[in-house]
Amino acid sequence: MLKLPRYYSPMAQVILVGFVCFLCPAMFNALNGMGGGGQVDRTTGNNANTALYCTFVVFGILGGAIVNLCGVRWTIFGSGLTYALYSGSYIYLNHTGNGAFTIAAGGLLGVGAGILWAAQGMIMVSYPREEEKAHYIAVFWIVFNLGGVVGGILPFAINYHSSTDSLSDGVYIAFVILECLGSVLGLALAPPSKVVRDDGSSVVLVKYTDVGKEAMEIVKLFLNPLMLALVPMCFASNFFYSYQYGPVNASIFNIRTRGFNNIFYWGAQMASAYALSFLLDNPRMTRRTRGLIAVAIVAVFFNVIWGGTLKLQLKYTHGPLPSGETTDYPGGLVDFLEHGRAAGPIVLYTLYGVGDALYQNLAYWIIGSLTNDNQKLSRYAGFYKGIQSLGATVAWQLDAKNVSYLNQLIGNWVLLVISLFPMFYVAATLKDHSEDIAPADDNDVKSQYNDETDTIKQQV
Repeated sequence: MLKLPRYYSPMAQVILVGFVCFLCPAMFNALNGMGGGGQVDRTTGNNANTALYCTFVVFGILGGAIVNLCGVRWTIFGSGLTYALYSGSYIYLNHTGNGAFTIAAGGLLGVGAGILWAAQGMIMVSYPREEEKAHYIAVFWIVFNLGGVVGGILPFAINYHSSTDSLSDGVYIAFVILECLGSVLGLALAPPSKVVRDDGSSVVLVKYTDVGKEAMEIVKLFLNPLMLALVPMCFASNFFYSYQYGPVNASIFNIRTRGFNNIFYWGAQMASAYALSFLLDNPRMTRRTRGLIAVAIVAVFFNVIWGGTLKLQLKYTHGPLPSGETTDYPGGLVDFLEHGRAAGPIVLYTLYGVGDALYQNLAYWIIGSLTNDNQKLSRYAGFYKGIQSLGATVAWQLDAKNVSYLNQLIGNWVLLVISLFPMFYVAATLKDHSEDIAPADDNDVKSQYNDETDTIKQQV
């Protein structure tokens, strides 16, 4: 019989924040995965993403401090609404052709996303015990990317018989409704001070903070040698999205097949995140060994898929153009029913999802291995998302400025290789037990935990 976790347990909170991200960031990812927000002309979508990641850089870094000062519930609620505004802006774009509102909404979304992901990162990597972190990351990733699967099904189903290369209003309206629901769900999260692990220990180490302390701690992030060593990893971790979504998915597949591809792209992320957790939480190996093996797996896997992508990329130079000219990919746009033409590119696109999950789950695990202090981890997660967004800003502008597809691929490949060396270095420094381990003898917390346990027993 399936046993539901306690509401105040770390697992319940990670699942809840997973469903918030299922309904908000995952829907955004699904929309972005269509290429150009589902528009034929990717210029507005690319510029909106540039605006988004410009503000994300700042509010990703500041996000941890904002969450520590304002709490997780209301920050996530407000952040979720920015996702709905962004998706809704494409309805305006469909009817007016004016991209200014979409670009402005993208900038505002960067503010909300920076704060939301700082809160999410803190919950995901500071709530579980040390030996459970990879498992909790995988649980979050599965729930989160299930949203991407649903987000892929929506445009695939709604546009199944469409002859255009742009999404209809109905798809955008569905995204807006789901993202509003995700925003409201954020209010169901428990304050960190009330979350109790199964051993009775609190997830909270430092109970009070202020603006001055948070400002000083943000400065310290840029003086932390390990965080600086992880800058290439952070920078590269979302850089590949613009290339995968635009020059690949939007350039060689028709509109319904793009949605079809995203079902497998995000589904593959769920499976690979779950598989990686068995390695990263393996008690028979030291944390250092687990980290080094995982980095080696990422290194081999990404070099293989970029090699396969190079073979594909040499066949074409552009996708459908606003002028009406179609792709120069041999045979024109691919439909998923053309099994002979579609199989190879769709499998490759699915493997992109595997690679994304391996890279980002490993990144979160490394960051979560540096400390158990939830306030530090909110800042670390914000730093990760901020530098990540700086890389994404550059990547989306490369596509907006019509940098050749081949050069975009080469740039992604080079950044991957550069990021691997410091990842190996940081993984080699990991210890089996992080600093700032939460005390297990908090009497108030244990009392709350015991009260909850007694209540459950009575109900049973």
